[in-house]
Amino acid sequence: MISLDEAVTARLESHGERFEVLIDPDAALAIKRGEFDEDLEEVIAAEDVFENASRGDRPAEEDLETVFGTTEPLEIIPEVVERGEIQITAEQRAEMQERKHNQLVTTITRNAVNPQMDDSPHPPERIERALEEAGFQIDPMEPVENQIDDALDALRPVIPIRFEEVTMAVQLPADYAGSGQAQIREFGDLEREEWQNDGSWVGVLTFPAGLQNELYDLVNEVTSGEGDARVVKDKDELRTR
Repeated sequence: MISLDEAVTARLESHGERFEVLIDPDAALAIKRGEFDEDLEEVIAAEDVFENASRGDRPAEEDLETVFGTTEPLEIIPEVVERGEIQITAEQRAEMQERKHNQLVTTITRNAVNPQMDDSPHPPERIERALEEAGFQIDPMEPVENQIDDALDALRPVIPIRFEEVTMAVQLPADYAGSGQAQIREFGDLEREEWQNDGSWVGVLTFPAGLQNELYDLVNEVTSGEGDARVVKDKDELRTR
């Protein structure tokens, strides 16, 4: 379950009665779009149906039976959300907008590069400033992934940007290969790898181009600065198994 502070109220009025449930706002929006596939108990603040959630008043069981054909809250809650209205306060809306804005910046930073600077990543601060300059405002009622294209369209007149993946070859010295390769291989899609005769490990990974600096940092961390990572322009140039 979630806390009451995280929940919004979904309200349905039917047969002269009011029914309210407390649920995570993103889950409520997913239910309305028919895209919810999580565990309902994990996204509600109470396994209950209320007449007035703020006071804790509950409707009569006969009213639940009349409107929903059941008194089971886990069966009623999705129906209240789907058929009813989501009640969001100005404070909750602002919090949702800030959270989704941060998610948007993170997503763009992880995936985007600057094509005028040899496809180097854009730092988050640059994305923040460009979004502000472009006047882009994220819609708190829509999934972040549905707004990526609109955000990029707004950013392109302000900064050179495109989404791209990068392929990089990583070499770990023998002293660090055993433990280090396990962390490196989880960083992206491991396309090829090879254990060298000297005990070192070479791997070729593909991942969002905006994460290049994070990979360099990880390689330095797991090898105490003795590893190597470089962009592979032609995947066939490194002949590994």
